[in-house]
Parts: sequence; structure tokens; C-alpha cells
Amino acid sequence: MSPQFIPYSPDVEIAEPDFDTNVQTVIARMEQYITDSVTAEGTGQAVRDAHAKGYGLVRGEVEILGGLPEEYAQGVYATPGRHDALVRFSNGSPHAGADASLGRATGLALKIFDVGGPKLLEDESDSRTFDYNTINAPVFFCNTVRHYLFIQELFLEAAAYFAEGKRGRHRFFRDYLTGKGTLAPQEWAWEEFLTFLIVSQRPLVNVLLSTYTTMGAVRHGDCIAKVRFAPDPACAATVAERRMDVTSAAEVFRPALVRELRERPYAFDLQVQLCTDLERMPVEDLTVEWPEQLSPYVTVARLRFPQQDISGEENLRRMDALSFTPWRVTAAHRPLGSIMRARKEVYRRSSLLRHRLNNQQRTEPRTADEVLPLKTAVSPH
Repeated sequence: MSPQFIPYSPDVEIAEPDFDTNVQTVIARMEQYITDSVTAEGTGQAVRDAHAKGYGLVRGEVEILGGLPEEYAQGVYATPGRHDALVRFSNGSPHAGADASLGRATGLALKIFDVGGPKLLEDESDSRTFDYNTINAPVFFCNTVRHYLFIQELFLEAAAYFAEGKRGRHRFFRDYLTGKGTLAPQEWAWEEFLTFLIVSQRPLVNVLLSTYTTMGAVRHGDCIAKVRFAPDPACAATVAERRMDVTSAAEVFRPALVRELRERPYAFDLQVQLCTDLERMPVEDLTVEWPEQLSPYVTVARLRFPQQDISGEENLRRMDALSFTPWRVTAAHRPLGSIMRARKEVYRRSSLLRHRLNNQQRTEPRTADEVLPLKTAVSPH
């Protein structure tokens, strides 16, 4: 391995005090929210406690490229080839209302099929699927599970804060910075608060035009990495509906995505950024964007969408019955850092409860055809 890249070892992660206790508190709050959401969100179903509203399930294909430099051709990227895939586009909010009320964070969750090797979820280690969960920002507004405890509360209560107008916004900002009054001034969450402000100002654009990242670090074979999905420039140039006016209708993101995919195929570049400096590219501090001048993103695969029709309630039903987690991966791609470790059990318990409340079968699909057959995805000519 090139000496410029930091080698992976378990000691790149730091044990957070009271981690297990705090994770259990997060899970308890999450489960209460999901249980209450059956009536509170007005959909008649339990919703996710984040990324509650999906914009569409899209059939795709991931092509792992050949001829990659050896540091990048690791884990699943060591073997060139094509894999069927499914993508769930979503809003990051825990609510399922009109687009104008949901904020500017959007997500791309990817499920790749026919990936061999044991997965890190103990109750489905034999799964043949491989997931990524990403959002439209290179950073995350929380570094520790301790801080996530109050940030989780704030996000679940955000609608009530902002309904009060300027006064409510100021209370929200104060409570974010001070941990709802629990943090001493020298511990105020300045980095996380400023990152929240940056993320909350993301442009309102078609979901096909955003770049999505893992935010947290992941293992990349012998290295440490972050992963992102960047729109193919040629495809992005053809997108007709670019800026989203959320005041024009209750639903703007999904109709725009439906119309674009009916008209043309699309593609993202799947890219990896390898860590070269643990001080300037930290594993545990998710508010820090890794500088590309230290290590550029390198395209290791392409995610392609054929022209297709994703309209209709059936598409939404199939989408919401799926489970996505950053821990449905092989050991060579293990998520790293406190927040990423917390997501393992939080996501698993969220999925178990949601499927039970919605009377949905919770089994990982063996093929993309089981979920979204290609013959129903391709629009007729």
C-alpha cells in the first residue's frame, strides 16, 4: 500500500464514554416515535424516525470498474463486474408531510445485489445484498451519541419550535448549541451547530443533482475512506427540472424525479476518498469535511438508472417495505466512528419495529426482480 494512505487498524476509533447506555436511550426514544407515528404522521403507517418520506424506488445497476489503482480496488471493488441495484431517494426529516415543511436534507440509500461474503449484521450474515446510506452533504451535524441524545429530541420536536416563528427558531438554535441547557459553556456544540446551519442551507434541487456522501468514515480494505455518489456531469446537464419550488405544490420532489426518469436514463459516479491524515481527516469528528486537496475522490464504480416509470402507489409501497443500513456490508467496508457504530443497532431495531407495526414481511430480497421487476420499470415505447 502507498505510504501516503493511513492504514486501517481498530485503534483509529475511540471508545465513547457511556456509549452503550446512550445508544439504548436513543433506541427507546426512536421506538416511541415510530410507534406514535402510526397516528401522528397521518399516513396510517409507522414511518422511519429519519428519512420518513421516500420520493421513489429506482431500479439501477452498479458497474464496478476494472483497472483501478490497487489501494482503491479493495473489498467489493477488487472484482470488476455488474450488479443489479435499487435506490431509495428520500427526505431526511422524521416527518412525512408536504415537501415545504421537511427541510433540505435529502438521501440516497443504495442496495447492491449478489455481493458475496459474510455481512456484519449478525442476524443476516448470509445476506447477498450490500447497502449504503448517504445524504446530500459531506458532513454530519453530530459527533457523539451523547450529543445525539439532545439533537434527536430537537429534530423530533422541530416542527413545534419553528411553528412559533422567530421566537421558536431562536429557542431551537439556543437549545441546539447548549444541549437544551445541559452543556457547560466550554462544551457548547459550536461545531455541530454551525454544521447544522450549513446543511440546512443546502440548495433545493432535483434529487438527481445532489452529491450524496456517507458522512462518516468506513473501512476500505486496508485503508480508511469516505464514499460519495456524484452526478455524472453529462447526465446532470440534461436534467430539465433543476431547482425545486416547494411553495408551488405539496409534492415537488417526487413528481420531478418521476418525470426525469420517464424521459431519460441517468447515472452517478460512485467515488472513494482515502484518508491520508488522521488529524485533518478525522474518523470521529463528522463535522469536518475531508479536504480533497489532501486526497481526491476517485471513481471506482458507476450507478446507472435505465429510463423507467416509477409512478404509482405500488412503487412507494415496495420502497417502504425495504430496509437499508450502513452495516449490511462486508468486514472490508465496516463503518467507523462512534456515530456510525451507534447506527448498527438503532437501524436494526427501527426496521424490526416498523415492519412489525406495518404488518410487512422483513426479509432481505434475493434479487432486484423480487422487488421491482425490470419489465414493470421500463416505460413502453
